[in-house]
Amino acid sequence: MKTNKIAFLGLLVALAFVLSYVEMLLPISIGIPGAKIGLANLVVMVALYTIGPKNAFILSIVRVVLVGFTFGNMAMMIYSMAGAMLSFVAMIIGKKTKLFSITGVSVLGGVFHNVGQIIVAIIALDAASLVYYFPFLVVIGTISGIVIGIVSGMITERIKVTF
Repeated sequence: MKTNKIAFLGLLVALAFVLSYVEMLLPISIGIPGAKIGLANLVVMVALYTIGPKNAFILSIVRVVLVGFTFGNMAMMIYSMAGAMLSFVAMIIGKKTKLFSITGVSVLGGVFHNVGQIIVAIIALDAASLVYYFPFLVVIGTISGIVIGIVSGMITERIKVTF
């Protein structure tokens, strides 16, 4: 990997880390535990569309681990990692099929992030009744996916990355 690409990836990790922290500070509560807009996913989307899936994957993993160790705990890291991994797989498939715009790929990511987290919660808490949260999480994931997708589309149109 070229030095410029490594430096750019480092900047993206730092930006995703800061956005994760900022999101934790925002006093937004809609009554569903853990529901957030996913500001850091904005950086993952930009990375996916500018420096490729491998680097976006690295960014996503490093961000979850850094945020988990810095601001959270092991349980939070497990939930975040499950959501991030399932979300990333869905976004890669959505992007490769060319059936979805960047906003559509972001919506897939938002919804599947919630799917990953609800699966972990059902297993960890042995509470299948948590599946009742799923419709609400789909709506939240869709709305946040649309917002993040629109903004990341605007950013990727404006930046030119050449390595």
